[in-house]
Amino acid sequence: MKRLLFAILIVLSFSACNQKGKSPIVTENKLPGTTDWLIEVAFDSCDYPEHQYGIRQQIEGYCSQTSLRRGDTINFFVSTNPASEFTIDIYRMGYYQGKGGNLKKSIGPIAGKKQLTPEADSISNFFECDWDEAYKLVIPEDWVSGVYLCKMTTTPVKYQAYMIFIVKDDRVADFIFQCSDLTWQSYNKWPAWHSMYDEAHIPWKGSSGTVLTKSSFNRPYCIFVNGLPMRRIGRRYGFDPLTNGSGEFLLWEYPLSYWMEQNGIDVTYVSNIDVHKNPGELLRSKAFLSVGHDEYWTADIFDNVCKARDAGVDILFIGGNTISGTVFLDPASDGALYRTEGRVSRDSVGRRVVAREIMGVASHGVGFGSFICQEPKHWMFKGTGMERGDSITNMVGWETNGRPVGDQEDLQILAETRLRGSSGKLQDSTRNQLATIYTTRKGNFVFQAGTCYWPLFLARTPAYQDPYPQSGPLIDVSKPDPRVQRMTLNLFKKALSN
Repeated sequence: MKRLLFAILIVLSFSACNQKGKSPIVTENKLPGTTDWLIEVAFDSCDYPEHQYGIRQQIEGYCSQTSLRRGDTINFFVSTNPASEFTIDIYRMGYYQGKGGNLKKSIGPIAGKKQLTPEADSISNFFECDWDEAYKLVIPEDWVSGVYLCKMTTTPVKYQAYMIFIVKDDRVADFIFQCSDLTWQSYNKWPAWHSMYDEAHIPWKGSSGTVLTKSSFNRPYCIFVNGLPMRRIGRRYGFDPLTNGSGEFLLWEYPLSYWMEQNGIDVTYVSNIDVHKNPGELLRSKAFLSVGHDEYWTADIFDNVCKARDAGVDILFIGGNTISGTVFLDPASDGALYRTEGRVSRDSVGRRVVAREIMGVASHGVGFGSFICQEPKHWMFKGTGMERGDSITNMVGWETNGRPVGDQEDLQILAETRLRGSSGKLQDSTRNQLATIYTTRKGNFVFQAGTCYWPLFLARTPAYQDPYPQSGPLIDVSKPDPRVQRMTLNLFKKALSN
């Protein structure tokens, strides 16, 4: 009964947040919903360590841009092996009566063919695909800003994979939701051990970030696991088919997007690259959202978010391991802008980006625990019923932010947890996970959640899977937690009132 009352309160409270239904998000989500966007792929498995990348050559593809506006042209590049006809169904992702997607366009069948994977540079591990174009699309004028999944299906034998892109706009909106495409690409191992962590084709050699590595957006996103939601039997791993081409969106970012659109919150979407290239991108919003696993930023993203904060925009980091490293962006070999991403050593410019001057905390890697309340009288906890020391079980993980804290005058620690590693061993308290908040001289605030798992506790999407932290057990968050929903509501309402 208590959970039901919380849920009712949240829905009623959001009636004041959506500006009486004026947001295009409200109108958009009245369109028919469908779950047809879900990939249907039979369970498959492989021996360690091949689970770390995983490809399905039957159909793969990538887009010419990570984001674009209505009226812009996007090109799709697709390879099928063996050569097969295929279709593309494009869905905008949202709530849509709980179904999660709305079909925008069906394309094909198109004649497919196997396309070449170039050899990588022996030092930087860099390569870029130069595939023939399979289809060209002008983004229709009535497509609302959002994340769009392209579901590719071969015929007559049915193999499936995704491509992903973002439609952005330039309107004034309450919230700007940043998708973490730079992090998606940083971990993209397609076709095998070619992420920015795999220098010289050596698995995970680049994890220390001591040597420059580069990767191209001109390639598909692989099936990527890295100890995240998956099936595992002994040393055999089963792929999560929903990551086949969708980056990390469905895992970390979609639950917050789904929940926001369910509640009619006025939101517009951008990519990391949009914030990088446009210094004023965030000034058209009341609040900026960095979501889930937003690990890699350019120095320009950092500067532009700081400028937005200093101009009075509220900054909400609804994730963990945020701003952990620095990357740069270069053109592709054909001159197309922002198609090559390179990693900068954490020992140089990265330290500036990791600095606590914007979040108020440091960025850390893997750690697990419960979310433990420290300041129950703070307005973020209003209506949650939480007291000091109360906890939300298993809410902290996959990666975190935490101690040491910054030097902001009024920085408050709202929650603090001593973490355990994936082996279960208690970690050093100097790396404790923190949820914090501070207020700027203009009166706007900067909040950071300190955990990648926060969005998972807001909504169960049709793409839901239990988190599976490496050697640990499944974590069942199949039932959204009304306390997390209420905390998020309180943060959003405060942002709208500033």
